[in-house]
Amino acid sequence: MKSSIRIKRQRKGGLRRDLGQIIQCLCAGEQLIKVEKMIPLSESLAAEDYSLSGYSSKLSNGEKKPDTGNIEEAELSLRESSSLNYEEARALLGRIEYQKGNIEAALHVFEGIDIAAITPKMKLGLTRKVERRKRQSHDYAPPPMSIHAVSLLLEAIFLKAKSLQHLQRFKEAAQTCKVILDVIESSLPEGLPENFGADCKLQETLSKAVELLPELWKLSDSPFETILSYRWALLHSWNLDAETTARIQKQFAIFLLHCGGEASPPNLRSQMGSSFVPRNNIEEAVLLLMILLRKVSLKRIEWDPSILDHLSFALSISGDFKALAKQIEELLPGFINRKERYRILSLCYHGAGEDSVALTLLRKLLNSNEDPHCVQALLMASRICGEKPNLAEEGINFARRALESLEDECNELEGTGNLLLGVACSARSKSVLSDVERVTRQSEALQALESARKITSMKDPSILYHLSLENAEQRKLEAALYYAKSLLIVEGGSNIKGWLLLARILSAQKRFVDGEIVLNAALDQTGKWDQGKLLRTKAKLQIAQGQLKSAVETYSQLLALLQVQSKSFASGKKLHKDLRYPSASFEQEIWHDLAHLYISLSQWRDAEICLSKSKAIDSYSAVRNHVTGVLYERKGLLKEALGAFQAALDIDPDHVPSMISTACVLRRVSSQCNAVAKSLLMNALRVDRMNPSAWYNLGLLHKAEEGVSSMEEAVECFEIAAILEESAPVEPFR
Repeated sequence: MKSSIRIKRQRKGGLRRDLGQIIQCLCAGEQLIKVEKMIPLSESLAAEDYSLSGYSSKLSNGEKKPDTGNIEEAELSLRESSSLNYEEARALLGRIEYQKGNIEAALHVFEGIDIAAITPKMKLGLTRKVERRKRQSHDYAPPPMSIHAVSLLLEAIFLKAKSLQHLQRFKEAAQTCKVILDVIESSLPEGLPENFGADCKLQETLSKAVELLPELWKLSDSPFETILSYRWALLHSWNLDAETTARIQKQFAIFLLHCGGEASPPNLRSQMGSSFVPRNNIEEAVLLLMILLRKVSLKRIEWDPSILDHLSFALSISGDFKALAKQIEELLPGFINRKERYRILSLCYHGAGEDSVALTLLRKLLNSNEDPHCVQALLMASRICGEKPNLAEEGINFARRALESLEDECNELEGTGNLLLGVACSARSKSVLSDVERVTRQSEALQALESARKITSMKDPSILYHLSLENAEQRKLEAALYYAKSLLIVEGGSNIKGWLLLARILSAQKRFVDGEIVLNAALDQTGKWDQGKLLRTKAKLQIAQGQLKSAVETYSQLLALLQVQSKSFASGKKLHKDLRYPSASFEQEIWHDLAHLYISLSQWRDAEICLSKSKAIDSYSAVRNHVTGVLYERKGLLKEALGAFQAALDIDPDHVPSMISTACVLRRVSSQCNAVAKSLLMNALRVDRMNPSAWYNLGLLHKAEEGVSSMEEAVECFEIAAILEESAPVEPFR
């Protein structure tokens, strides 16, 4: 059994003089011996023991002496217990070596402390201290270890963990650091009382250990233990200050977002039945970051902009942009400036699909009183407007303002500005009535897209895609084909949109076999879940080649894929009552395609089954009503066909196929309806100038009229229809 040194109470100075001698005695065998001269503290236990293993921890002439706080700590222990045992001496000397930067020497000293032996004494000392505080009684037997001794030894364990961390022995460091938390938790299961051991470093050491443990597990590449230690730090009552708790919450959230693995949900036994329990990493990280934002709003912690950055990332990858917008709106003024608030909120609402709200915010930001030259806001506003024909003119203005505001700052932004200008001009060309203005806008679109291509040196896939698309829609198929091939090279065939555009361009050139080869290559490089649109285009190419049975097989394969997707989605996620699985509308389109195919084969019953399948998905569909009308028309039921076409136009007044079909049936019913039919066809061409069927049927109406001018107009319509039909893809380019 290790002996202890009894010291009579004496003056402070006497204790300081004798401390070096006491420690030297401990080193020499832990027995009292007569010392003829004082041994300097720097050459005491640490130096003597460590020199045995080939190291020296002596101070050089230029080094500072250790902090006198070490001696004062020893005095406190001696005053309480009138003794300084072997472990406490080691703890003091290890701290001295650690403060001097002698990490290996400090670790050597700390390793001499028998942690397993002193742990029960520390636990009992803490328990007795709490009991005495609670009952205010002095009848209890004195604890085996004073609170100052416990504090000193726990600090030594913490410094040992830090020493191991410095030496990159992270797993050992984590296991050592965990001892501190185990001792405190088992001794004080209800948590550390306030002002407990206020006259020593116990709370300070505990706070540092709680914060250090997960970092050590992180460094040791132990994600499971890291998550457990973070939850342990946050769920147990350690009496941490608000800033320390906030730092732990923030670091835990960052780890959850970037650790690369999925943690199991927390098992909270004290959780209320109706309380929210995060189901995955993202939800837990979002919850932590929202708690931090709430603390900021309540002014419990200082504002940290990185909290909002991490929350933005978390909610962005989860797709919940509306929740992010709500959090930003709840922030009190002063945390982020008004311009930044407008910009972030507009991004959130745009990501949530609420473009009208986003555009309103951007207009406020770009007001002359705010920031009219904010390039990012101008580009974003142009993008939103450019996707909507009725706002395309405003999109053009935003793009031009952005380009004017750049002042040669960034080639990438200049390329993006020209891209958005081209997209907006293209959208505008589809809504203008004047042929001259339409041609002008189409020319501006190509010019802007070409400028973007030159600036980015053919390296931006988005620019190449829109350049190919615009050339294709203007029936400049060779140029469109060149840019589509360049797009595949730049993207390495990783984007389905590039494959589809290339196949559609080849189909417009009537190279159906080549188009099918392209699609087969795309199917070989694409995962099963992403093959839907590729299979649909392949089926349409097969129909164009007259391979109707092959097309039916392709559609069957596609429907089987969609069925598996819908089951997987339904089993993996509980849906809101108003939502359908993501492929529902696409599946409905497939049933319409199959119905058209069976109608062409005069298989009425199969076509009706397809339409019933479509109705089960969504009964409010203009396309389904149109296909139903086509079925009636093929059966000779013209009145029923007209009713179906009218129902389609009631749902979507701009549904071009229904306008054309209605005009055709009216022309067959009576020549007196030609004026109405012509009006319908003119409206169809207003919506889709490139529809060959509309031009052809308009030509038939002109032909039925008397007069030379009518015949000339008929000839012109037939010529346009022939040109468009010759370059029409199996499905729209866009």
